[in-house]
Amino acid sequence: MTQPTTFTTLGCRLNAYETEAMKELSAAAGLDNAIVVNTCAVTSEAVRKARQEIRKLRRDNPDARLIVTGCAAQTEPETFVAMAEVDVVIGNTEKMQPNTWKGLAADFIGKTEAVQVDDIMSVTETAGHLIDGFGTRSRAYVQVQNGCDHRCTFCIIPYGRGNSRSVPAGVVVDQIKRLVDRGYNEVVLTGVDLTSWGAGLPAEPKLGDLVMRILKLVPDLPRLRISSIDSIEVDENLMQAIASEPRLMPHLHLSLQHGDDLILKRMKRRHLRDDAIRFAEEARKLRPEMTFGADIIAGFPTETEAHFENSLRLVEECDLTWLHVFPYSPRPGTPAARMPQVNGRAIKERAARLRSVGERQVVRHLEGQVGHKHKILMENPRMGRTEQFTEVDFTSDQVEGQIVAATIREHNGQRLVA
Repeated sequence: MTQPTTFTTLGCRLNAYETEAMKELSAAAGLDNAIVVNTCAVTSEAVRKARQEIRKLRRDNPDARLIVTGCAAQTEPETFVAMAEVDVVIGNTEKMQPNTWKGLAADFIGKTEAVQVDDIMSVTETAGHLIDGFGTRSRAYVQVQNGCDHRCTFCIIPYGRGNSRSVPAGVVVDQIKRLVDRGYNEVVLTGVDLTSWGAGLPAEPKLGDLVMRILKLVPDLPRLRISSIDSIEVDENLMQAIASEPRLMPHLHLSLQHGDDLILKRMKRRHLRDDAIRFAEEARKLRPEMTFGADIIAGFPTETEAHFENSLRLVEECDLTWLHVFPYSPRPGTPAARMPQVNGRAIKERAARLRSVGERQVVRHLEGQVGHKHKILMENPRMGRTEQFTEVDFTSDQVEGQIVAATIREHNGQRLVA
C-alpha cells in the first residue's frame, strides 16, 4: 500500500513557501512513500536540529524514502549524505525543478544520484514556479526575490540561496490579482533580501516602485505587507508609500543585527546605528502608528559588554516592538567564524537580556493599544492581527480570513483582547 509523500519544514517563511511548491511538484510527478525535509542553515543550531529531525523521522518511518533539501543541504550536502537515514540530498535549485521530482518518482534508488546539488551561484533566474504563492485562509505570501549579493561576515545564506534575482513586476501583479480573485484580503511580499528587488531587471526598478505598482493596479487588495527589509536600501517611493498608502500595513521588520558601529563594521553591514535610528524616526514621522520588528544578534565575535549595551539601547532608541534575537553561533566557512569568539555562557546571558527588553517593549506596545479601534484580519475564529501585526484574541467567533473592525478592551501581556 502506497503512502503519500510528507514534508517537514524547518526555518524561514521562504522555506514554508517553497515546501508548498514542492508539494505540487512531487504530487504531479507521482512521488509516494517519501519524506522530504526542507532544512535551514541560518545557524549551527539550525543544522543540528535538522539532523535531529531526520533521525526522528527515520525512526518513525523506517520504510519511507527520505529526501533532504533546503539551505543546509545546499551548503553542506556531505553532512547529510553521510547520514545512514538519508537516501537523497537535493539542492535549492534542483528542488524547484519538475524533472528532479519526475526522476525521484521514476526510480528512486537505482538511477537517482545520492547528491543532486549544483553551484547555486550560477543561477540567474528566480524559479517561475515560486510565484504561484501560498497562504493560509487569511493571507497569501508571494516570493518576489531570492538570493543575496551581500556578504555579511556571519552569514551563510548567500551560499545556500545564491546571488540576488527578482521576479518581474508584471508577473507579481498578475499573481496578486489572482490571489485577490480567490478571496485573499492580505498579501505579503517575501524574499531573502527584499530591498534589493529590481536589481538586474530592465531599468533596475526599486522595491518602492513594485509596492506602488501593486497598490495602483490591484485596487481591490485590502492589505499589502512587506517582510524583512534592509533599511539602508529603502528607496524614495517606498517612503512615499509608507506616508500615503493606508493599504500598506504599518509594520516593518528591520534587518539591524546590532547596535554598535564597530560590530556593524565587523559584520560588514552597510549601515551604522545612527542610520537605523534616523530611518525609524523618519518612518514613524510619516506614519505615526508604525511598529518595527528587528533581527539582533547577541554575542557576535569580539563583542564586549559595552558593545552589547549599545544593542540594548538601540531597542529603545528605535522603539522596536518585535525582536528576533539570535545568539551568535559560528558558521564554518564564514569570516566571523575565524574571529575571536565570545564565551558561550556570555552569549546566552546577553540573548536572554535582549529578549527581556523585547518582552517589556511588547507590553508597552499592548498598553498603548487599549481603547483603540483596529481593523483585524482573522487568522482563526478567535484570533486575528491588527494592521501592526499585533495578535488579538476575541471572546466570540469571527469569520476566518475576514477583516473585522473592533475596539481593544485589554491585553494579557502577550496579546490584545477585543
